[in-house]
Amino acid sequence: MRLLRAFTDRKKSPLPQPVSEMLLVAGEEVNLTYKKHASARRFTLRLSRDGTGFVMTMPRRASMMDARAFATKSQAWMERALSRRVKALEVVDGAVIMFRGVEHRIVATGKVRGHVVLDAEAKLIHVPGAAGHMRRRLLDWLKAEAAHDLDVASTRYAMAMGASFRKLNVRDQKSRWGSCSTDGVLNYSWRLILAPAFVLDYVAAHEVAHLREMNHSIRFWRLVLTHCPDSHNAKVWLKHYGNRLHALR
Repeated sequence: MRLLRAFTDRKKSPLPQPVSEMLLVAGEEVNLTYKKHASARRFTLRLSRDGTGFVMTMPRRASMMDARAFATKSQAWMERALSRRVKALEVVDGAVIMFRGVEHRIVATGKVRGHVVLDAEAKLIHVPGAAGHMRRRLLDWLKAEAAHDLDVASTRYAMAMGASFRKLNVRDQKSRWGSCSTDGVLNYSWRLILAPAFVLDYVAAHEVAHLREMNHSIRFWRLVLTHCPDSHNAKVWLKHYGNRLHALR
């Protein structure tokens, strides 16, 4: 593993922002992000959700020298992690993607005009436009479907929990499936529309609960589990299959 270039290096000092470096692992240039966490007691390493690099969590007082030493010792693990990545999925005629947890085949209509049409029974998604425009049209449609489902779920949970949100955004978040700001703005990853409905439902319940409890206290989890009893299964699903949602580039 050879260090190619460092973007930021703050040795032995608190890191209010993550530190990123480019590494050469098994002949591939990948990004390694170092994040200090107040409750971390040891170094941990994971593949980023989009599969383009790694994220290391480190104790608050740990030095960059120790962090880099841990990365060096973890080279074999990183090579194996890269080899097991889910391959990138391109938007082309005949490609199969997940939609609400079910595999659907993309069908290029070849028509210049028209809208994306879902045939749920046949598990087909008809996408119009020339080959160069299919990706944009499909992603725009997926984001719109995600915004609709997340708005419905968030509104339902807000009413049940006695909370209210000011705004809902759907983005392509790399490190989080959702977030909640102190001023009542909910942010979600549009890729949740690719997951089964109970997974999207859980993330909505989780973020709406933060409108009442801006923490992960016992009261917070009691609120989530009271209104979304399937939370555990959703968390397990995201842990095992969440990286697949980032396969669609």
